[in-house]
Amino acid sequence: MKILGIDSSGLVASVAIVENDVLLSEYTVNHKKTHSQTLLPMLDEIVKMLELDLEQIDGIAVAAGPGSFTGLRIGAATAKGLGLALKKPLISVPTVDALAYNLYGAQGVVCPIMDARRSQVYTGIYRFVNGDFQIVEAQKAVGIHEILEELNELGEAVTFLGDGVPVFKETIMTASQVPVYFAPAHLSRQRAASVASLGTIYYMKGKVQTAAEHQPEYLRLSQAERERQQRQQGDQ
Repeated sequence: MKILGIDSSGLVASVAIVENDVLLSEYTVNHKKTHSQTLLPMLDEIVKMLELDLEQIDGIAVAAGPGSFTGLRIGAATAKGLGLALKKPLISVPTVDALAYNLYGAQGVVCPIMDARRSQVYTGIYRFVNGDFQIVEAQKAVGIHEILEELNELGEAVTFLGDGVPVFKETIMTASQVPVYFAPAHLSRQRAASVASLGTIYYMKGKVQTAAEHQPEYLRLSQAERERQQRQQGDQ
């Protein structure tokens, strides 16, 4: 079984092909470029290197959010376009879940944090028990102090990862009352390999959708939508 993974939910653009338990190829770039200009060329490069016919893939796993509103829309549009053209199902993978899956087998709990601005993060709490990936707290948008309080209450060692780490590292070190660790560089950001790996599991469980059905999960309103809502409330 071959699953194509796509993640453009943050600054990272990443594309991967996973076949069963083997990562065939992954192309990841963490640079300030427009994902609409990079995703398809990256995929094309992988396809050429693998001498792969995209008709051979079984499904397309896409990081469905939360994350950058623009990045999520680009990833969704790319996945939906490929799904329609190839007549392949899409597999919606929560962004924060896929981030946590980078640290498969980690001790204690895993807490991805993505910077959501205004002292908020997109986050969740996860653990691995006997090889089983468990969601302790599903992905959500909360204040950084709120998630740190939850982790302190759990009382377990925690490993942080994600683009929120450099933003909130000092806060984490000051407010944490449990042992704290930070993921190394090669595991600390979005990876399409994790999206494709989780996507494979979901595919086997029948958790698929058509290209037309797929929609990103933003978890909160965009800044423009919030401002419009505030204006409407002010007019009332």
